[in-house]
Amino acid sequence: MPLDLELQIIRASDFIRVSARTGRPDFQSSKTTLIDLAQACQRRGICRALLDLREVQPGPTPVFTPEQLLALVDTFHGIGFSKHQRLAVLYTTDPHHGARFFAFISSEHGWNVKAFENYEQAINWLALIEEPTREAA
Repeated sequence: MPLDLELQIIRASDFIRVSARTGRPDFQSSKTTLIDLAQACQRRGICRALLDLREVQPGPTPVFTPEQLLALVDTFHGIGFSKHQRLAVLYTTDPHHGARFFAFISSEHGWNVKAFENYEQAINWLALIEEPTREAA
């Protein structure tokens, strides 16, 4: 039986905002935009999303600091992100380990978030149907 999967793809250009003054990513604007996108997914009942960061060209410094990444993780909790939802973070290169750090912190908080370098692996993980555990049954 084919799986009916509704998936939201969020590209970096959809949420990373750049300051006109500094030319660097604007964390607060990016965070606000990401919140709006996540809330739109919730309103539509979408529980699987792919955060596509492949367009991000890393520079000599990270796009967001570890503290800012932690604030983004906390934001997902604040808007009601549940443990039943899944977020795959897709990247091409991660020299500052930001994508993997974000996924690690998220999973430490109990969320279903994983970082991937491979699109097909990310999609396959998002499409997985988890069998109920004995405790849940």
